[in-house]
Parts: sequence; C-alpha cells; structure tokens
Amino acid sequence: MSELRSTDPATGELVWASAVSTTADCRKAVERARAVFPAWADAPFETRAAIARAFAARLTERRTELAELISRETGKTLWETDAEVGSMIGKVAISIAAHDERTGTREAAMPFGQAVLRHRPHGVMAVLGPYNFPGHLPNGHIVPALLAGNSVVFKPSELTPAIGERMVELWREAGLPDGVLTLIQGGRETGAALIGEDIDGLLFTGSAGAGAQFRRLFADRPNVILALELGGNNPLIAWDGEAEAVASIVVQSAYITTGQRCSCARRLIVPMGATGDAIVEAVAALAERLRIGAWNDTPAPFMGPLISADAARTARDGVAALVARGGRAILPFRRPGPTSAFVQPALIDVTGIEVPDAEMFAPVLTVRRVQGFDAAIAAANATRFGLSAALISDNDSFWQQFLRRSRAGIVNRNRPTTGAAGNMPFGGLGESGNHRPSAYYAADYCAYPVASFEAPQVADQHAGIVGLIAA
Repeated sequence: MSELRSTDPATGELVWASAVSTTADCRKAVERARAVFPAWADAPFETRAAIARAFAARLTERRTELAELISRETGKTLWETDAEVGSMIGKVAISIAAHDERTGTREAAMPFGQAVLRHRPHGVMAVLGPYNFPGHLPNGHIVPALLAGNSVVFKPSELTPAIGERMVELWREAGLPDGVLTLIQGGRETGAALIGEDIDGLLFTGSAGAGAQFRRLFADRPNVILALELGGNNPLIAWDGEAEAVASIVVQSAYITTGQRCSCARRLIVPMGATGDAIVEAVAALAERLRIGAWNDTPAPFMGPLISADAARTARDGVAALVARGGRAILPFRRPGPTSAFVQPALIDVTGIEVPDAEMFAPVLTVRRVQGFDAAIAAANATRFGLSAALISDNDSFWQQFLRRSRAGIVNRNRPTTGAAGNMPFGGLGESGNHRPSAYYAADYCAYPVASFEAPQVADQHAGIVGLIAA
C-alpha cells in the first residue's frame, strides 16, 4: 500500500504521512454514505444546523492550531491562514442563512388547498478539495451540503491531506453521525475511483483542465450534479488614478497568496502613454518591496513559497515561454531561497505579442498597453475564462461601461480582483465554471426544488373533466 506525504514547502520538513485510500476504500465510503443518507436527510434541519454550529465552535477553539497546520502544509503566512480559519467559522452562519433564503419552504393558498415549495438533498456528494485554501474552499462545499441533508465523501488535495483529516475529526467531535462525512486520501487515481462510484453530486474546486475532464466524464451521467469552481486568466484594467495608490490595488490583486488564488489578476491592462507608464513603474517598485519568507518569520512576510518546487518549476517554464515569444521582463521571475519553492513576483510586458490564454498559478502578472478604453475592455474579454475582473478608475462612465460589457462572475471597481465575500455568490463563466457559483449560492446545488399541489381531503373532480360522456 503506497504512502501519501505532505511537506512544508518553506523547509521541506515532513508534516503528515499515511496510507493512500484504495479503490475498495472509496467504494466502502460511498456505500456507507448511501446507507446513512436517509436518516441524515430526515433529521430536522435544526438538528443538522446545531451540529454545524458545534463544528464552528470547535474551529474557534482550535483557530491557532488550525492556522499553523495550514501554514505548514501550504507555506502560506500565518496572517493569511488565520483569516482562512476565520472564513471557515463564518461559513456556518452564512450557510444557514443561505439555506433558509434560497432553499427553504414556501406555501401559497390555492382553491383546492395549498401549493408548497420544498427542497430535498441529492444524496451522496463527492467533494474534491484544492491545496491553495485547503480548509476554506472544501468547507464551502461541505457545510451547505451537510446542512441540506446530503452525506459527503471528501478527498482533500494530495498536497494538503493533514488539514482535511483535521476538519473531518472536528466534525466528528461536533456530533456528526458516523458515515455522514467520510475522508479518503490520495491523488488523481483516488479521485477517479471516488467519482466512478455511485455518487449523486461532484463538488469540485480546482483547475479548468480538470473541470473540462469532469464535464466529459459525466456527459452520460446527467443524474450527477456538477458544481465546478475553476480557474481564471483574470484581467485588471488600471486606467487612471494616483500611480502609487493604483499599484497598491494591483499588487494585492496579482501577488497575494503568492499568486495562488483563482481570482488573482493575471493580466494588467493600462493605457498607452505616460499614465500607463507611471502605473507600471509604481507596480514594479512596490512589488520589489514585498517581503518574502516562511510562514513563521518575524516580521511577517507578505507572501511565502509556492506549494512545491514542482509548481515553481512549472511557473518558471511559463515565464520563460512568455519571454521567448517576445515578452519583456520588467521584473524577472527569480528564486530568493531558502528552498526552490520560493519565488519573487514577476512582471512581464507582452504588449503587441500573442500569448497563451492560460492560468499561471503563481505571482506572475503580464502587462498589455492599449489605445483607448474600448480596446481595454476588448483585451479584458479576450479570454476563454470568466471568473474575476476589475477596473481601477474614478470615471463613473467607464465603470458603467465596464460593468455592462465585462464577461466575468466577479466584477470589482477600485478593489482587488480577489475581493469576494461569503454572503455573495462566487463563480464564473466560460472555462471558469459551469454556472453553479459557490459561496452564498452553494445552497442552490446542494438541494433540488420539489413543487407540491396539495388538497387535505379527497374531493370529487368530475366537473373538471372536459368532454365527459354522461353516465
């Protein structure tokens, strides 16, 4: 039996090791989830909500421990992982509110009795988690799925198995019945084994490539609901404003979490001329001042390493390909140490050249200079993705134009592209999703509507039968 290991990308130290779940383990987990589903679905909603609140309480009690564990597995800074645990805690109350608002019960009086709208859980949901937010993002699927009455089989990313294990332990401590949430561990083969079983839904956060594969795999399984939260090649138009202020928004859009957010800005679009030049220069100057270090360094760094040396190598190859096409490295992609997972922010001018429409999951920002605001919007929309987009401008007319014409699920003004909230939907168009946004709207894909027309007693309805021959 093979072993799965996770290491701290800042030091290379072992964080966690255990056996990989087998195909038989996946089958047993789904069968067990299927067996316990009816009782969990039939439990009063308040029973399920009380367990979820108890889970949130345990997250609160262990906030420091969990933040450190996420930092050790991902290399993310402590200030960021503490915020991630905070988002996990807040998700419970938000999900309860969303369940009531979006999937609650509604009744209307009718001449014969009443019409009732109810929502029912789908059944067994498979949740595949990502490594960049290994607590918050799978939590955003698991909490609403359990509240709706589904049972869940959860596979964390093979790069961050420890935090997935800890989450499931806390649900058990909170009183969740056995089998309602089951953990399996492993990589791509384990995930394939899981989704090949008799599941009713796949809730996935990850790459667009994996999402496209899932669409193909489930084309002949329409009974399985897919909720795909995928990547983006997100544009940020920086059109006017004081250059240093603009740069502060750009840097937080492109380089936060070492560029490992699906909503990070990947493409900076600026006007030709002095205004654009000043913005680009300010971005470069500010990016060079960002402190890079290990998660427990003092003073705290802005960003840590990438998730692995392999991820850094892939990013370096991507930057090299941009330069080979004619891109000009304003800030080259360098390795500052101490491990090969560490990188420095890159800024590459690609004005006038064709580059791949691809998500580079790293602190790499391309610059494209354009003539006129219409050209800026056209450049922003020149992508098969559609997750996040933003405009930096004080011009209200430009904002209204951008808001109407932008093709993205998250469209921000004078705020980073990464700005999002749990009480709003989160998702995108095109290759960024499948029109099932998560966050507040996760309730929508965790339950299906049932419309009922109900009369309290049997009543003769002969009078409603048109064309009836008299007896």
